[in-house]
Amino acid sequence: MDAFDVKILDCLQHSGRMSNVEMAESIHLSPPQCLRRVRALEEKGVIRRYAALVSPSQVGLNVMAFVALSLDRDQFRRVREVEKVIMSFPEIIECFTISGDFDYLLKVVGRDLKSLSQFLTDRLMQVPGVAGVRSMICLEEVKPLAPLPVDLNNL
Repeated sequence: MDAFDVKILDCLQHSGRMSNVEMAESIHLSPPQCLRRVRALEEKGVIRRYAALVSPSQVGLNVMAFVALSLDRDQFRRVREVEKVIMSFPEIIECFTISGDFDYLLKVVGRDLKSLSQFLTDRLMQVPGVAGVRSMICLEEVKPLAPLPVDLNNL
């Protein structure tokens, strides 16, 4: 990657709807060169996908929680099965394996506290292999998803 690739990533992270011509103009490349570089970044997996960032509260998802999940050590051979189930729940919008006292950290959304509680109790905690969960309700989103700080010094 070079400085142009970093500029492309910056443009796309801040304004994913920017046209190729606008981006090429802003980073001082020809539109064909810019498009070629974007496609190369996509093929290499640097750009994973394109998406719109939707406001949760505007679509009725008024509660967000971080849920620490631990697996039953005797069932650890089922870890990939548990992950498939976790990935199938639309309420879980992010999932990370973590070190420490828990095995996963989940970001979960719900309409309200009652629906969140029902999801945790009736669905997530019923997944075979799940030993325990600890939820932390998000009171306020201070810094929503932000662009990655990509620069040449990190590469």
